[in-house]
Amino acid sequence: MKNWITLLSEFKTKQQPVALVTVTKCLGSTPCVVGSRMIITNDNVVHGTIGGGKLEFLAIDEAINALRENRIIESSYTLGPEFEQCCGGKVEFIIEPMNQSPELFLFGAGHIGHEIAKILVDTPFEVNLIDSRHDWFKNSTLDESIKLCQVNIDDFKTFRDVVRWGNNCYVLVLTHDHSIDFEIIAMALQNETRFLGLIGSKTKRVRFNNMLIKEMNIEAGMRDVVCPIGLEIGGNTPKEIAISVAAQLLQEHYTSKA
Repeated sequence: MKNWITLLSEFKTKQQPVALVTVTKCLGSTPCVVGSRMIITNDNVVHGTIGGGKLEFLAIDEAINALRENRIIESSYTLGPEFEQCCGGKVEFIIEPMNQSPELFLFGAGHIGHEIAKILVDTPFEVNLIDSRHDWFKNSTLDESIKLCQVNIDDFKTFRDVVRWGNNCYVLVLTHDHSIDFEIIAMALQNETRFLGLIGSKTKRVRFNNMLIKEMNIEAGMRDVVCPIGLEIGGNTPKEIAISVAAQLLQEHYTSKA
């Protein structure tokens, strides 16, 4: 196969999730050596080998689990009869999921939205700051790592298409208009997210819950939406609210990897 560093670079450019399996220890007779590597893509394509046989099949299964759960896995196997191998040696390897950074799609680039985006710079989150107001980002001075996106208020398809839905997708809704908030929440509930949060009061939560059930036929209502957002740390300035929300997102990210 290609040099594994080159392959990983290509997958990173395409933002395709992969798992890197690296043999870290070999004791006794084994079908591989320390440093043997294998790359498994999220659609189960395998590059390289760590010796074949049942050991490799198990490593591939664990790699898929590592990608699904987005966590590092360390494994150790003794190659006895249950592996249909007579080596008798022991192999240890580590599996590292890659290109699965949590991605935040933050709808609403007002004071709090800007503060959340700024606070999350230099954290694992890739931040997409989204707004529908004309020329809203014209004089933006935000860090270049923050992706700015202006969507078309007259076509909600643009709201949906800007999001990469899935297990690493975090969505925050805090626009300038409650009707837009509701449309985005209803849309997000019909797609996969890791975290879906809405700024607002308990009263807003109850109102949206009733509308989702009665108008959108979404029986679960607001069950899967965090509202109000943010940890209860006190303070009500935009920066203080942003700190509480950023802390909640980081808590969710690191707890999910534990």
